[in-house]
Amino acid sequence: MSRAEGREALIRRLVRPEVQGMQAYHVPPATGMVKLDAMENPYPWPGDLRDAWLRRLGDVHANRYPDPTAGALKERLRREADIPESAELLLGNGSDELIQLLGLALGGADRTVLAPGPGFVMYRLIAGFTGMAFREVPLLEGDFALDQGAMLAAITQHQPALIYLAYPNNPTGNAFDDTAMRAVIEAAPGLVVVDEAYEPFCGRSWMGALADYDHLLVMRTVSKMGLAGLRLGYLAGHQEWCEQFEKCRLPYNINVLTQASAAFALDHADVLRRQTEALKAERGRLADALGDRPGLTVWPSDANFITFRTPPGRAGAVHASLREQGVLIKCLDGSHPMLGDCLRVTVGTPDENTRFLGALATALAHV
Repeated sequence: MSRAEGREALIRRLVRPEVQGMQAYHVPPATGMVKLDAMENPYPWPGDLRDAWLRRLGDVHANRYPDPTAGALKERLRREADIPESAELLLGNGSDELIQLLGLALGGADRTVLAPGPGFVMYRLIAGFTGMAFREVPLLEGDFALDQGAMLAAITQHQPALIYLAYPNNPTGNAFDDTAMRAVIEAAPGLVVVDEAYEPFCGRSWMGALADYDHLLVMRTVSKMGLAGLRLGYLAGHQEWCEQFEKCRLPYNINVLTQASAAFALDHADVLRRQTEALKAERGRLADALGDRPGLTVWPSDANFITFRTPPGRAGAVHASLREQGVLIKCLDGSHPMLGDCLRVTVGTPDENTRFLGALATALAHV
């Protein structure tokens, strides 16, 4: 046996079969592209604000460990996000780490994660990482609405330890009906996490419902409001739950630069809010322009992206043509049975959106 064959044999023996069967999450290179594939805020900070931020970072001592509880940042988030006084906060290195912490705390071979689909891919991936079964309940055809009856039946059948409800949903962009959401929450035998990653663009929230349900958690991120590079997510819920999840959190997971930068950004939240309003206006313009183009099906969005369907069999070629023209969006075709021929575009600056629309017209004309 060669050394390479020996390594492969050792991997097959030691690495969990569930992990061996997975594929790593792929992020395509975007250097030199109009980057509209990752739901980022496209606006940098104004020069004077950036200079003030750099001065603030000059007071950070990188030779010392960060505040292990990030107490000051939690209080700043609590005020900005209007988090109930009765709720506790858990911070993560992005929402992904929070999903992983929940899996570590609740995971096991006899535990199930339930979510509607198509949905955020990390729910499924991290369930696999943490040894949990993942069950998906298809959304309704046509408008991607939450199928209340199917969700309740799946809850009865699988008795999930954890249910994720993305509000609005990624990659479909819609916020589910509140009555259906409440029915799922009330039927759940375990925890329900409402993932509000796109809350700044939606204007509606379940944060106030934390007082109504002992098993409800609300998860958010600062990524979509313009701070994707900081990798900061937060989970709000009853103190008893957060105390358990803290046991799985690695020490110092929120570094000193993130803590200082996020606190600074929240001190200037008015700038971020103005950027959000600008993106919401551009979302409307982009949706109208896509809706006017023959052959496309465009779904309404409460997030900072728009999902649309191309004519049959053209999504891959349209996506490739856009790349050749220097515009990167997300190809959803092939990622889920309900997303055939679908593409997803992040709302960018007016210039970026105009360039995308022009490139799309060229792609559709030549594909």
